[in-house]
Amino acid sequence: MTHSPYDCEMRMVLPATLEAVEEFFVEFRRRSSAMLNRENCFAAELLVREALTNAVLHGSHGDASKDVRCILRLRSRRLFIAVQDDGEGFDWRAARSAIAKIPECSGRGMQILRTYANRVRFNDKGNAVTIIKRI
Repeated sequence: MTHSPYDCEMRMVLPATLEAVEEFFVEFRRRSSAMLNRENCFAAELLVREALTNAVLHGSHGDASKDVRCILRLRSRRLFIAVQDDGEGFDWRAARSAIAKIPECSGRGMQILRTYANRVRFNDKGNAVTIIKRI
């Protein structure tokens, strides 16, 4: 990310591990805290974390030899998030209206996206997601 609050970008290629996601967030928090208020910072981190974690766990099955690509761009009060993994993808059309049961430990991804994002798009294969959040 550059340091202008109106035009910044962060591009990363991570190994598909949760450790790499956590390392990514050290830098993400450092940079985003100066540009976003608390509410928008929380929503941005939640959306990025959900997309990256799903790419690692479900898309790449935690295989460190696979890559997860992430682009974050903040411009004109809009946060653009793009995440793609090397996995086979999933049927996002079937999953988009899913609602997780309260005791479940997973399955809340689509609910998180519906609640915090303004726009979500998956590629046909289901291994790439683009998220827009107005801030």
